[in-house]
Amino acid sequence: MKKILLKCTILIVVLCSCQSRQQVTAPISTIDSTLQTNVTAILESKLSEINAQSGQVIVMEVQSGQIKALVGLTRKDSTNYQSCENFSVWQSTGLMHPISLLAALETGKVKLSDKVDTGNGIYQIHGRELKDHNWHRGGYGELTVQEGLAASSNIAIYKTMEKAFANNPQAYFDLLANMSYGKPDSINGIANLKPAHFVTPKDNNWTKTAFVWSSIGYNQHVSPIQILTFYNAIANNGKMIQPQLYKDSVVVINPQIASRASIDSLKLALAFNITDGLGHPAKSDKVLVAGMQGTSSLSTNEDSTKDMYAVEFCGYFPTDNPKYSIIVSINKAGLPASGGLMAGDAFRQFVDKIMEK
Repeated sequence: MKKILLKCTILIVVLCSCQSRQQVTAPISTIDSTLQTNVTAILESKLSEINAQSGQVIVMEVQSGQIKALVGLTRKDSTNYQSCENFSVWQSTGLMHPISLLAALETGKVKLSDKVDTGNGIYQIHGRELKDHNWHRGGYGELTVQEGLAASSNIAIYKTMEKAFANNPQAYFDLLANMSYGKPDSINGIANLKPAHFVTPKDNNWTKTAFVWSSIGYNQHVSPIQILTFYNAIANNGKMIQPQLYKDSVVVINPQIASRASIDSLKLALAFNITDGLGHPAKSDKVLVAGMQGTSSLSTNEDSTKDMYAVEFCGYFPTDNPKYSIIVSINKAGLPASGGLMAGDAFRQFVDKIMEK
């Protein structure tokens, strides 16, 4: 009888210890449910306001990589939106300007105060035209590199790239790789996320004008979470952190994506963009923010993408000691399409809601 009791006691102890071990290792979500609800409401209102097809917002803690809100919405009918898992969407980006500029700064051949002539807003390259958004108003003329970024000038950015990389575009892609641009390749909890893909000089379909479009966000497929991961690294003084949906120890993807001097210069430019550039709609009265707006065409040969645009904003706050980074990525059909006025304004609303806490 005593042996039976002893065996039962041992069995109970073993079962209890297994259960307690399971409880300890059970994954704990990083999502803040209240913030998730608020972000969903704000995004749905913005999508409805601008008659967008879909959108997503990701809010992440800068130092830990913990995702505090992950919201995806797509059109259900003419007036309503529904939740969707669109976080692995693979497309071009309008948020490439600061990333290309960081690569250029790393060469030591350019600085923010350099002058660049954008002319009348149309730049001829190997028989093709690169245009700034205000080309029909005569362009921006001469700007500093910092002003060119704040004006979302494609020409200012590409001419800066020409100065930095001249006839060696492969050096640009090597720098992007060293900076871990396009990482991570996977995130636990986000299905079907794929490694970012770029057309490079090593590819058969590389052309004389490919570098132009690559430097401003085309000739590539990347997900918003991968763009956010890069901007988060800028906010984190160059340390790139793995985003996580389940609480775990911090994983460092790249301890220093670029020199501290280049990072500091870019952070100044991203703050200037809010105070003096087209990022002004993202400006909050509650806290200083920094970031970048972008608009890109998603049109391909398929009818489903005809006249489709991505309007985006990615940034962080507070500027002096960043705690959160946020990306807003919205797909809509037709014009107007403005990353600053549309996604930037939504970014401001998310910031203000977080600062209410």
